Amino acid sequence: VQLQASGGGLVQAGGSLRLSCVASGSTFSSYAMAWFRQAPGKGRDFVASISWSGNSADYADSVKGRFVASRDNAKNTMYLQMNNLKPEDTAVYYCAASSLVPTSKSMYEYDFWGRGTLVTVSS
Repeated sequence: VQLQASGGGLVQAGGSLRLSCVASGSTFSSYAMAWFRQAPGKGRDFVASISWSGNSADYADSVKGRFVASRDNAKNTMYLQMNNLKPEDTAVYYCAASSLVPTSKSMYEYDFWGRGTLVTVSS
């Protein structure tokens, strides 16, 4: 499966953005999906995951209550609604797909990755 993330940009603290991840080349509904992010000079961190059906989602503690992951299997698209953004949310956001597990917080369980989209939150 090929993944393409989009929707990043520059936003002020307290603002909102919605990221999209469009999948192609395979049966999207077969994959668990996730968002990870990588801030400058840091490792890649888990943000949110969503099961193949969309009925189950999990979040990093740092984004709980602010971010919502969802998916539309008919459109082969996953979303990340980000609200009340903070400067520490600044990072490149990557979407990932897993054919290995129903859901996971570990980047090593995801075998397909998109190229990332940059989110910059100004204070």
